[in-house]
Amino acid sequence: MNVHKNARQTPAGRALMVSRILDEGWPVAAAARAAGVSERTAHKWLGRRRRGPSEDFTDRSSAPRRCPRRTSPPRIAEIERLRRQRMSSVAIARELGMPRSTVGALLRRLGLGKLSALEPREPVIRYERERPGELIHLDIKSLGKIDGIGHRITGDRASRKRGIGWDHLHVAIDDASRLAYTEILPSLTGEDAAAFLERALAWYARLGVKVERVMTDNGSAYVSRRFAQTLKAAGLRHVRTRPFRPRTNGKAERFIQTSLREWAYARPYVSSDQRAAAIGPWTDAYNLIRPHAGIGDFSPWQRLNNLLGNDT
Repeated sequence: MNVHKNARQTPAGRALMVSRILDEGWPVAAAARAAGVSERTAHKWLGRRRRGPSEDFTDRSSAPRRCPRRTSPPRIAEIERLRRQRMSSVAIARELGMPRSTVGALLRRLGLGKLSALEPREPVIRYERERPGELIHLDIKSLGKIDGIGHRITGDRASRKRGIGWDHLHVAIDDASRLAYTEILPSLTGEDAAAFLERALAWYARLGVKVERVMTDNGSAYVSRRFAQTLKAAGLRHVRTRPFRPRTNGKAERFIQTSLREWAYARPYVSSDQRAAAIGPWTDAYNLIRPHAGIGDFSPWQRLNNLLGNDT
């Protein structure tokens, strides 16, 4: 029983009031006054007890016992069948000639108010490559350019400056070691993505990492001819994520979320150049100092050296 915070009585209080009337001989008016309720309420609970000892003092549902216009079970089953064919509530209502509000209410009651409820959540599949360079993840995050302290700090959205352009954070992260390479570039084009990949490969090579595969999403930069040519020239295999499955490229996605929290939005920047200048030191700290829970609280640099058999 969910008793309202201002309720005059609980089931125990009602039982006490009725006991005073029947067992102790209190007048109904006196028992009602002592309980802080009306005589009419007292008579209601007294009548409940007189109908039999099996009656309790809990609140009953306020729903009517009979509802002639209630949607029939066969019609509810038909609504569920159509919903499982991924039809919208509007389409179902039109198909069955029913009010949209009724269909929507029934779908919510069935637990099918959202289309995501039709498919069970996919189990989390965690994987980790054994060798550094066996797979690197690439991704891009676009950030609005800065011209003064933004609304995230001031809270004043009315003063936002619009239309001043975008910066694009290109990231590469090694699957086995989590060692990351980042650059801020002016575009999302295949030219910039390919040039970034070339520089990332050279950076990893200087650390003793030979890249074998590259995983990306299906963004325009990564399906471009220029990017494909760079992959072919480097002898790399291109692994693409499934459409609408960003978690497949989860290590890059997680790195971007961490960078946004600890770099992009960690402190106020007065300009895009100031923010861009901070990404290098932050990435160095991420690689060299910051412990990573996914690799046993080692830093990516320690993890890389352990995998390569180097002394740290």
